[in-house]
Amino acid sequence: MSVLLLVIIALAIIFDYINGFHDAANSIATIVSTKVLTPFQAVMWAALFNFVAFFIFKDHGVANTIAKTVKEEFITLPVILSGLLSAISWNLLTWWFGIPSSSSHTLIGGFAGAALAHAGSHAVNSEPILKTVSFIVIAPMVGMLIAFIISLWFIYSFRKGFIPKIISFGVIAIVVIILLNVMETNPAKLKGSGDNYLIKVILDTKNFKWILLSFILVAMSIFTMFLGALNAVRSTLYLKRFQLVSSAAFSIGHGGNDAQKVMGIITVALICDHKIQSFGQMPVWVPLACYSAIALGTMSGGWKIIKTMGTRITKVTPFEGVAAETAGAITLFLTENLKIPVSTTHTITGSIIGVGATKRLSAVRWGVTINLLWAWILTIPVSGALAAGIYYVVKLFL
Repeated sequence: MSVLLLVIIALAIIFDYINGFHDAANSIATIVSTKVLTPFQAVMWAALFNFVAFFIFKDHGVANTIAKTVKEEFITLPVILSGLLSAISWNLLTWWFGIPSSSSHTLIGGFAGAALAHAGSHAVNSEPILKTVSFIVIAPMVGMLIAFIISLWFIYSFRKGFIPKIISFGVIAIVVIILLNVMETNPAKLKGSGDNYLIKVILDTKNFKWILLSFILVAMSIFTMFLGALNAVRSTLYLKRFQLVSSAAFSIGHGGNDAQKVMGIITVALICDHKIQSFGQMPVWVPLACYSAIALGTMSGGWKIIKTMGTRITKVTPFEGVAAETAGAITLFLTENLKIPVSTTHTITGSIIGVGATKRLSAVRWGVTINLLWAWILTIPVSGALAAGIYYVVKLFL
């Protein structure tokens, strides 16, 4: 390997580590603010499931989308280096000021900005960038809507009546239908496995994330049937336990979505340096290193951002924490399946706003939310401009 390639790989792993502690708040803000776990326990819990994502997400669709941000013929090692330096700089700056910006978008902005400085506007693929930009709005809106619906479901389940129970039975029926469809459409290699067929279906990496979400939804449905019969103390106790599951699911989604972005950058660098010929030849050490780095970064925490996410947007109770984390996990799993890189920061923020809005719109601190929105909007163009400037400096030495 060339020295420049080794430097790029090292910087990419460092960026992934920074991404972990920069975005640690996404996974643990609600579980800390509701006092389900201590901050130390929470980061360990989130880091564990960040790494578990390595065994679940195998198609690397998000990584491929990131790799296609710049047209292949215009990708050079100086372009990749400049994009990474820009992304690391912006991530550290926003972390220092406690701003929950998107690590995903700063990486895309930096990569595209360096390519623009290298070869002009025709060097950039507009389709993946437009998809990513559109999901700056769509991802938090989806998270907010799902969290709002789940919160209302919980709220009405506290009251005695048949409607919440009917809704719960309906959710279980829909989940069962989906799971049966998954079993019917499994790859041929799983067919004819006899008694082991069901186990192989469950453990198949393409199915596991959906089975995990199905388990959460079914468990929530069963739980809501009994909420009306529980007093406040017992219901809070059960909800705190349930939040461990929803937090784990969101951490898996966070690891699966964010680690892939760095995998895409490293793989592009390997192709550019002629170490591999195509994206499909990605060495196994690349995802292993990326998932390990983001898990280690999460263990380092990001306490300034945790304060913003967990307390300043809206006050979060255990049932609202479950709703926000479940909504965030569903959104991340859906977008990963669509191969669209989204911001876990944006997703969980939208979900927290959704649960806050069920109480009343004034329960959401909209001033804080507007400040976050400005950071989201500025991340890609600022990262791009910074990367362009870095590229011109890098070219003086390379």
